[in-house]
Amino acid sequence: MTLDEYQWPAPLGMTPFEHQKITSEFLIGNRRAFCFNEQGTGKTAAVIWATDYLMKIGAIQRVLVICPLSIMRAAWQQDLFKFAIHRTVSVAHHTNASTRKQLINNGAEYVVINFDGVEIVKKEIIAGGFDLVVVDEASAYKNAQTTRWKCLRDIMKHIKGLWMLTGTPAAQSPLDAYGLAKLVNPTTVPPFFGQYRDSVMMKIGMYKWIAKPGSDQIVFNALQPAIRFEKAQCLDLPPVTSTFRDAPLSKQQQAYYDRLKKDHLIVAAGEEVSAVNAAAQVNKLVQIACGAVYTDTGDVVDFDVSPRLAIVKEIIEETKNKVLIFVPYTHTIDVLDKYLAKNGVAAEVISGDVSVSKRTDIVNRFQNQPTTKALIIQPQAASHGLTLTAADTIIWYAPITSVETYLQANARIDRPGQKNAMTVVHIKGSPIERKLYSMLQSGVDNHVKIVDLYKEELATP
Repeated sequence: MTLDEYQWPAPLGMTPFEHQKITSEFLIGNRRAFCFNEQGTGKTAAVIWATDYLMKIGAIQRVLVICPLSIMRAAWQQDLFKFAIHRTVSVAHHTNASTRKQLINNGAEYVVINFDGVEIVKKEIIAGGFDLVVVDEASAYKNAQTTRWKCLRDIMKHIKGLWMLTGTPAAQSPLDAYGLAKLVNPTTVPPFFGQYRDSVMMKIGMYKWIAKPGSDQIVFNALQPAIRFEKAQCLDLPPVTSTFRDAPLSKQQQAYYDRLKKDHLIVAAGEEVSAVNAAAQVNKLVQIACGAVYTDTGDVVDFDVSPRLAIVKEIIEETKNKVLIFVPYTHTIDVLDKYLAKNGVAAEVISGDVSVSKRTDIVNRFQNQPTTKALIIQPQAASHGLTLTAADTIIWYAPITSVETYLQANARIDRPGQKNAMTVVHIKGSPIERKLYSMLQSGVDNHVKIVDLYKEELATP
């Protein structure tokens, strides 16, 4: 029996939106709790409704939301504007530490901050009058030995409420549950990590440990009180949910991006820009956002894109089933493939360099064997014909300029044989990416609009 097969308090056969109502009621009734609802089930909205109600009755005044940098604005800020428009919100993210402190102290009812920003304003958070901390993608706190974990532990000595959200509790090992349980309900686990490890793992070699039979039950008991809904239980979910993640450009990327725009503006001044040339220049800007731009001589200039790579890893860890990752450029595919391998994610690649026979073998393994978690695909190489329904999540590492290819690529998982609700995640970090995604989702003919898009980008300061 796997952890997902345990009967969490979430009934089947619900009416639309009932899963969010039940989740809200559960959280309202538990000052410290876990929410293990699957990605795409609307747990952010459920948390906002619950906290808004608690504010209405005077039970709480301020909420601190700790989450990945990529969803601070794209998910939490936008959903707070949507579901609690009457509340005040601050996003405490700034390169200047004093500005972060001001954002914490400005009295907003909701303050959203990223994981690594918490330690910078630890004292301000403790003194900030927060009644509740909400941790999204809580697996970031699974290791009780990290500075990040210890910082939150110290903060929680002064704040009574803690809700931890993740769709993948203890996904990699029963050991992942220890750090989470120690924060929410420490009475469910032994006081020392070694004691807990010995209860759920057994040593079979000098450095190798495996889960003991029955360890799932111990994990289930440790991660309480908790609620979980899966996509299949939520009748109101659309077949495909589209979401976004922010990957801000580094200073180096931004400098090259601005320089390239300036150079192109000079070249394009007073001249007619063809669709072919505009598309090439747009691709250059997207390449910078991806982390590697091709020069006119065929060389590659690399940039540090560790935040974007980390976002891909975050999404994969949040996802119960397999994942497709669409990456436009060959060099970027190599970078991502090496990154995932280094971080223990089993992935394979389909690009223009992979032969037809090898592609067939890769697809068969992906569809029928549990070993491969992710498939990295160059969109033009596999946007037609393939059935890849073993995945229910698509990650767009960066946008492309072809609406047809975009739609066909998304259709690889939306085919007969798909049993799950699907999610398409778009990673963006530059203005041109935001505009391209908007164009792709609107189905705008890129041959007509690419020149206008390019000129608009050049004209934007």
